[in-house]
Amino acid sequence: MLTDYKSLPEFDDHELILDLRHEASGLDGFIVIHNSALGPATGGTRYWHYASKEEALRDALKLSRSMTLKCALADVPHGGGKAVIIANREKPKSIALFRAYDEKLNSLNGQFTTGEDVGITHEDLIIMRKFSRYINGRQAGDLGPLTAYGVYLAIKEGLQSVFGDKVIKNRSFAIKGLGKVGTELCRIINKDGGKVFGADIDPETVKRAKLNFPEIEIVQSDEIHKLEVDVFCPCAVGGDIDEIVAEELKCRLVCGAENDQLSVQEIGQVLVDKKILYIPDFVANAGGLINISGELSAEGYNERWVLKKINNISKTVQEIIIKAEELKKPTNFVAIDLALKKIEQRNAIYSYRNNR
Repeated sequence: MLTDYKSLPEFDDHELILDLRHEASGLDGFIVIHNSALGPATGGTRYWHYASKEEALRDALKLSRSMTLKCALADVPHGGGKAVIIANREKPKSIALFRAYDEKLNSLNGQFTTGEDVGITHEDLIIMRKFSRYINGRQAGDLGPLTAYGVYLAIKEGLQSVFGDKVIKNRSFAIKGLGKVGTELCRIINKDGGKVFGADIDPETVKRAKLNFPEIEIVQSDEIHKLEVDVFCPCAVGGDIDEIVAEELKCRLVCGAENDQLSVQEIGQVLVDKKILYIPDFVANAGGLINISGELSAEGYNERWVLKKINNISKTVQEIIIKAEELKKPTNFVAIDLALKKIEQRNAIYSYRNNR
């Protein structure tokens, strides 16, 4: 465990940091819970080639905080958490690794439930479910389609604000990251008549996207953000938009599924100065979380409830855009403030009910 983790810039009074180190299986990484004021924490498990243990922890700290904001704005009874497993070429994914991971997860007794994220496949989840009841996705299924649908709704609200209508047809979209969500977003936009440019660092993923969508125009991953398009959709790993990328953007709207798209929150002001509307990722990509929340409900999974909550993403985006214009503040700061207020309100209600 890193002893000075509280000095890391991503640390935000996180409630729990659990070191996952298990030498025999090759397991290494962290489970991090940011805030459980709204309810038990939930968030995906990411399997990634981190350069160091510190880099892995910083990613988990940042992602878990975003999950708290996402839960608050999606109005679901969960807190933010995240798990990261450091990929090891000498000891790759195995049943032993997932068993060791699940034992660590089980030790939390339901404080944190988890599911798919970058690097974790459907087949991995099947193995993980053998050893833990805290693995999500048994009823909710593939999170990609509903996550993409939520992003699609957010894009349409962004188009309304920027162009005065929600029309996809004949507008251009640059989608960086052609995984499950990026591919589904391609499908929806392509179906609505939008012009799609796509990019991914994996040649096989690109080949598959081109096969499914012959009309898509493939661009290099490090060039796609420079395209003169209506909408840039980051759907890759995270931190794509730093100061350099922000200055190179030639779009009118940024809205995608990628977590933590801005390298630092101050980039939001750079986008405002460039007259680019930014829809915060933790608002737009909440569809998968909402689907999981439906699965975790004590009343059982209710598809109508899930779809109603996802459709509410449109209203939340509208509210953030209007408040950002009124306050002359970047949308990401407005969204963070709104999420924190929701958490405070729920805490006040909880305190009132338990002290009557």
